[in-house]
Amino acid sequence: MKTILSTKRLSLSQKELLLNAGVSFVEYDAIEIAPIQFEAPAQVENAIVTSMNGTKSIFPSETSVSNWFCVGPTSSTFLKENGQNVVKTAENSSEMADFIVKNHKNDTFFYFCGAQRRDELPERLKSEKIDFFEVKTYKTEQKPHKFDQKWDGILFFSPSGVQSFVSENKIKDATAFCIGETTASEAQKHTRNVIIANSTRIESVIAKAVKTLQYDPD
Repeated sequence: MKTILSTKRLSLSQKELLLNAGVSFVEYDAIEIAPIQFEAPAQVENAIVTSMNGTKSIFPSETSVSNWFCVGPTSSTFLKENGQNVVKTAENSSEMADFIVKNHKNDTFFYFCGAQRRDELPERLKSEKIDFFEVKTYKTEQKPHKFDQKWDGILFFSPSGVQSFVSENKIKDATAFCIGETTASEAQKHTRNVIIANSTRIESVIAKAVKTLQYDPD
């Protein structure tokens, strides 16, 4: 039986995807999200969010947002289900930057992000002289855990999750299944066996792992 380690605790339906495929798995939280005190206007015209952590830190809150610009489908779906106006859903930060530069160059944005956010989006907006305010709303704390078990696959959902895992373990012969390109870039520092999911959804990472490992039977 194939064994998988998830570096994030899964929902019941997500666990069932693994159990129904006959895969043994262990789950833990490699990182922890801690809120940061922040200030934001009562009314924001355009908000950029690149993760669910950033999204949930500002919605719902005392700040009302007219237009949302989301990186990744999870935040976009959550906001739409809650009656919010999502102008753009991008696959990654580069795509979002391209869209804003092309279509909203004269608008003002608030970028709600984590303390360890990546540079691509803000650097691009800055270089294009687009008016934006960066608001850090949470920080990511690593929760390292030592494992003695060997894994066929390891599920990674953020660069910080990779960093937390490798601080106490080696990936060795396991395949690193990653939620997106930035996470994969971090994993590639530690292994050549990296596979990126088809979309930035947890279910997509699981599906990719199951499909790949089933083609490589014991």
